[in-house]
Amino acid sequence: MPKNLQETVKLNNGVNMPWFGLGVYKAQEGEEVIQAVKSAIRTGYRSIDTAAAYNNEEGVGQAVREAMEENGLTRDQLFITSKVWNSNQGYETTLQAFETSLSKLNLDYIDLFLVHWPVKGKYKDTYRALEKVYKEGKVRAIGVSNFQIHHLEDLLADAEVVPAVNQVELHPQLTQKELLKYATEKGIFLEAWSPLGQGNLLTNDILVSIGKKYGKSAAQVILRWDLQVGVITIPKSVNEGRIIENADIFDFELSTEDIAAIDGLNLNKRFGSDPDNFNF
Repeated sequence: MPKNLQETVKLNNGVNMPWFGLGVYKAQEGEEVIQAVKSAIRTGYRSIDTAAAYNNEEGVGQAVREAMEENGLTRDQLFITSKVWNSNQGYETTLQAFETSLSKLNLDYIDLFLVHWPVKGKYKDTYRALEKVYKEGKVRAIGVSNFQIHHLEDLLADAEVVPAVNQVELHPQLTQKELLKYATEKGIFLEAWSPLGQGNLLTNDILVSIGKKYGKSAAQVILRWDLQVGVITIPKSVNEGRIIENADIFDFELSTEDIAAIDGLNLNKRFGSDPDNFNF
C-alpha cells in the first residue's frame, strides 16, 4: 500500500510509475493547465496525465520544465503520460502522432503512451506503432485506454509487448472487478480515469459517512479506495485547494468493511462513453 504521494508501482517491464497523479482533461491550454500542473508538482505529485485530444500538451510540457527548475527536480523524477487520438489511429499516422505529442511536450521522451480508445479495425496497427517507438526508447512504457476484456484478448493474440497499463473509467459505481482480475492476471495495471465519477459521487451518503469516520471527504475516500484495491488513480482538478486535498489520503486506511461497502455501490454505470459504442 503506497504510504505517500511519490510511491510507485513497478510495471510489467520494470518501470516505476507513481500510484497517484494529476489528470488534465478539460484543463485549458495556457495558464490554466500550466498553473494546475505546477501546483500539483509543488504539492508532491510526480505523475501528470495528458493526451493529444486534451489540446494542452504544450502547456503541460512547459509546466513540467518550469516546475523541475523551481522544485529542483530532474526529468527522471517525473512521469508523463500522453495518448494517441482516434483520428490518428493506424500504423503510420500513430508514428506521426507520437512525434507530434513529443514535440508539443518538448521533452526528450514520454514515460507512458496509450492508445486512447479501441477504434475497431485500427487499434492493433496503432499498438504496433507504439511497440516500435517503445523499442526505439522514445517511450518508457506503452499501454491502452478504455479497453475491455475482449479488446485485450484480441490485442494480446498478436502483441509483442504486453500493455503495462489499461486506463479506464473506474469509480464506486463502475468497479470493473472482472476487468481488474483479468488485467492483473496478465500483468496489466488498471488506472482510473474519472475516479470521482465526474463529481457525481461526492454527495453519496455511504461515501460521505465513511469519510466522516476518518475526517475525510467522499473524494478522499474514493481515491483511497482506488489505491487499496490496487488501481492507479489520476483525479483531475485545476483548483489548487482541491489538488492538495485530493492528495491528502496517506494518513488513513479504509477497513475491510469500508472497502466492501464501497464495492457494494457498483451499478456498472458509466458517466463516460461505452468502449463498445463510441463515435469520435
